[in-house]
Amino acid sequence: MQPGNTGKSDWELEQEKRDWREANMPAPPPPGSGEMLTFFVSSASDYRFYIDAASLAPGADGVIRYTLIVRSPLGAESVSYEGIRCETREVRAYAYGRADRSWSVHPGPWRRIEERSVQRWHYALWREFFCPGGAPIRSVAEGIDALKRGGHPNRGGAPARGY
Repeated sequence: MQPGNTGKSDWELEQEKRDWREANMPAPPPPGSGEMLTFFVSSASDYRFYIDAASLAPGADGVIRYTLIVRSPLGAESVSYEGIRCETREVRAYAYGRADRSWSVHPGPWRRIEERSVQRWHYALWREFFCPGGAPIRSVAEGIDALKRGGHPNRGGAPARGY
């Protein structure tokens, strides 16, 4: 058995990984249809990062889906509908926002979330908000609370800003 698991053997854990299937992706709400919740990524970035609260959807498959809005200092925006798989520390884009507030659906592959990536916001979402201790949040309310507080209370490391 691996340390920290729930009494399952290594074989059982590996079998669960092999048997995992992603649930059908729900249609995302139109970009910007809910409250925009900002989150901190790095003091080295002038960009602002937001999650559309109406889009936040923890799935039974362990994937946290959300609409991400990234705003440049000059006001340009990038909008994407994405999912984070907490257990494997991976992220996937499903769709990209268009100027007319519709979606261009082009699901991409699962990619490993790296701490020192150019796209560090995925690491911040995984570690600080949606996957505390590597486990997915259980509800929309839990995710919204974590975003509003500046971090999930069960995440590892230092206390969240504002506590």
